[in-house]
Amino acid sequence: MKKSKKQNKFFAHSHALVESDQIGEGTRVWAFAHVMKGAVIGSNCNIGDGTYVEGGAHIGNNVTVKNICLIWEGVHIADDAFIGPNVVFTNDPWPRSPRQKLSIKRYEEKNWLLPTKISKGASLGASVTIVCGVTVGEYALVGTGSVVTRDVPAHALVYGVPARVMGAVCRCGLRLEFKTNKATCAVCGDRYKKNKEQIIRIS
Repeated sequence: MKKSKKQNKFFAHSHALVESDQIGEGTRVWAFAHVMKGAVIGSNCNIGDGTYVEGGAHIGNNVTVKNICLIWEGVHIADDAFIGPNVVFTNDPWPRSPRQKLSIKRYEEKNWLLPTKISKGASLGASVTIVCGVTVGEYALVGTGSVVTRDVPAHALVYGVPARVMGAVCRCGLRLEFKTNKATCAVCGDRYKKNKEQIIRIS
């Protein structure tokens, strides 16, 4: 696709392949990215070089997707999320080739698909792998090279293989230091409290 579609007012690089007609205003799709028919991308997003967005994937508004990411059907990325370079999503917990006779019925009936959700403002570092079926909570931060195999709470800092909770982060991304179950961000001044396993913003 050599030019952006004027009616949608998004930009597509001349070396991008854009087959979807559901791309929001101000979004930019860069070289060698492939956005398939049926993919939904919101407004003011950035889709980096070499990224693949499959039909049935949904990306919200103001999302940054860096280079060479794989975003499959069933992946839902909410507004303001950051997807670092080389992030890989999955969508089938027991994958088999749908072309082998034993698997044809399973894939025709679509009972293999296990959705994944990346919540508002969450960030995934470079080369993160997300195992399907998990939810990454609002403003959570997943460290570089991690493998996420279970749900990540809102505002949690997780990393490792498999990823485990190692701390907490503010909406602005700074690590929070809790004292008596309360913390104040040293950068933006947001205040938080811990309630059992939850981290709640109170201002």
